Amino acid sequence: MRDSYMDDPVFADWRAGLPVERPEAYDLPEEYTAWAALVRETVGRGVVMRRARIVSEPVTAYIRWEHAITERHNVALGEQVRWLPRSKASDLALPGNDLWLVDERLVLFHWFTGDGEWAGHETTEDPAVVKMVTGAFEAVWERAVPHAHYTI
Repeated sequence: MRDSYMDDPVFADWRAGLPVERPEAYDLPEEYTAWAALVRETVGRGVVMRRARIVSEPVTAYIRWEHAITERHNVALGEQVRWLPRSKASDLALPGNDLWLVDERLVLFHWFTGDGEWAGHETTEDPAVVKMVTGAFEAVWERAVPHAHYTI
C-alpha cells in the first residue's frame, strides 16, 4: 500500500534506462527468480494468487516501475493483479500495513520505515484479524482495475 519501498537494484536499473520489462534483455536478481519459482509452483497446484496494489495518483516513479514489470514478473507467472487508486479507497477500512493473506487463515504483515526500508514482519492466525483482512482485501479486489486495464 506504499507508493515507494526500499531501494531495489532492478528499480535503480530501470531509472537508469535499462529495459527491465523485457525478459530477453535483463537477468533478474535471485530474489526475483526465487519468487517466480514459488509462484509457478503454487499456481501449478491450482492455487489462485491475487495481488492488489493501492496507489496514489499521479503515481510515483516506483509505481511506474512496478507497473512496467508487472506483466512480466507477476501476470506472466500466473498472479492476478489489480490496481486501485487511493482516491477510490477512502471509504474502505484497510489494514495499516502491507500484508499477504494465505488461504484465508494466516496473515503475514510487513513493516517498513518512513523512508521505505524493511523493518520486519509478523504473522497471525487470529480469527478476528484474518476476518478483517479478508473483508478488506475482497472490498479492494472488487473495486480495483485489472492490470491490463490500468494505465499510467
